[in-house]
Amino acid sequence: VQLVESGGGSVQAGGSLRLSCAFSVYAESIACMGWFRQAPGKERERVASIVDYSDPRISYADSVKGRATISLDNAKNTLYLQMNSLNPEDTAIYYCGAGPCDCSGGSCYPGPYEYNDWGKGTRVTASS
Repeated sequence: VQLVESGGGSVQAGGSLRLSCAFSVYAESIACMGWFRQAPGKERERVASIVDYSDPRISYADSVKGRATISLDNAKNTLYLQMNSLNPEDTAIYYCGAGPCDCSGGSCYPGPYEYNDWGKGTRVTASS
């Protein structure tokens, strides 16, 4: 699966961004899709995921719960992540991932990472 992210940028704290991920196949052929992020000097971490497109199950990391909304437009083959109330701790490169479902820990995200397809990422910077 080819994935291309867009929509990143620089915002002031409290601002919003909508990230997009265009993918190359029908959503129904992908087991799990999600957003991840990697801040400088830190490991890649889960942000939000969506699985089972006929009856979507959505998960959010605690750090973004209440501020993030993941959504899927099947007609456009595009995955979105709306991020509100951004703060400096959200500064990272955001990646779209697609692959099998890793449901360890109670939430399902694409993984293991080595089995995922990844985009090249889009940079988000939130400054105080």
